[in-house]
Order: sequence, then C-alpha cells, then structure tokens
Amino acid sequence: MRTPTKTDLDAHERLKAELRIRGTSLAQISRELGVSDSAVTLVGKRMCRSQRIEEALAQAVGMSPEELFPIHEEEGVTMT
Repeated sequence: MRTPTKTDLDAHERLKAELRIRGTSLAQISRELGVSDSAVTLVGKRMCRSQRIEEALAQAVGMSPEELFPIHEEEGVTMT
C-alpha cells in the first residue's frame, strides 16, 4: 500500500469538500457502490487504486478520473 503524500491528503480534503458542496459524501458513494467506507477513503487518499471507485468519485465531482487521479510514479495497490 502506498503512503499518501501531503499533496494526496490535501487533494483528499478538497475532494471531500467538493462532494459536500454537491450534496453527497464518501460514505454515500460507498453505499451506492456496495463497498466499505474505508475502501473509498483509501482510493481518495491515493493509497490504493480502484477503477470503479475512481470513476464514481470523479463523476460525483464532474471530472474525469484522469483529472482527479493523476498517475503517480509509485502506484498504489489495485483493488477490484
């Protein structure tokens, strides 16, 4: 599992704020996807990768997954 950088954690806080502005939350997205809250948090902090969760988060904030989750040199663990 990848250790999040300060930049990753800052981006996670911005993501949570943007979700609140749009009337949703990480917990709501986890319920919609049928995954644990912690799985969504790990992806949001860039500690793990999940295409499905990344796409759901990006859609919720009106971005593409590539914009929201730029590729890092050190990739995180991929979840299904």
